[in-house]
Amino acid sequence: MTSPLKDLDNMSKLPPEANGAVVVGGSNAAIYATFISAKAGARAAIHHDCGIGRDEAGIRGLLWAEQHRMAMAAVATDSARVGDGADMFQRGVISRVNRIAAMCGVENGQTVVQAAELLKTAPWPHADVQPPVEGRTFIHGVLCIDSLLLGNPEDSGLVVATGSHGGVIAAGMTSSFRPRLAFFNDAGFGADRAGVACLPILDSEGIAAATVAADSACIGDGKSTLTQGIVSAVNETAYRLGARVGETALKVARTVVEIA
Repeated sequence: MTSPLKDLDNMSKLPPEANGAVVVGGSNAAIYATFISAKAGARAAIHHDCGIGRDEAGIRGLLWAEQHRMAMAAVATDSARVGDGADMFQRGVISRVNRIAAMCGVENGQTVVQAAELLKTAPWPHADVQPPVEGRTFIHGVLCIDSLLLGNPEDSGLVVATGSHGGVIAAGMTSSFRPRLAFFNDAGFGADRAGVACLPILDSEGIAAATVAADSACIGDGKSTLTQGIVSAVNETAYRLGARVGETALKVARTVVEIA
């Protein structure tokens, strides 16, 4: 049986080798990222719990995976960097498991290396899966997208509230459409403050960016980021636009929309 796929920072494009493999991916363990692993034919998946956060949104995918007969576990945000599959494999510690993963012997507190080995015995293949609905909508002039994958060049200059985490990988995806201001989920900050690592990168490109606290808004839900999020970190470009830690994302966003 093949070794676990562990260098997957971005779950948007899984290689053919994911089919039948144990996938260790840097994305959150919410439903859409879990679907990506399942669609690729993964035998089992280990994703990042992103601080678990509001309404346990960071691990919602575990139950979804169980319902689709796929074993899945999540990695504690303080143990390894979000958006970094290799680091998760090397340092990650399991924080949550679904019932099918538990049947394979996976438990909270195990290392990812241990869990990935056990998950090689997970049942496979799985039934075909239908994609969950991802949101893209405007609220108070702010574009809300559940994933950065839904951003496009026509969104340049907009205020955008995303459901994505603010790891390094988010910087390149955001730069591709250059919003006026972008909000991300901080994934509980986590190991090496990886959950907000995109902020200085985007600052160097003149793109205003801020994160909202994982406990305040549901990761994977752009509307929650905007309407429920409390700002937890800002870059200098966003600070100049008036963004401040402790304010609501909605207040900051509406102010920037009004002055645009």
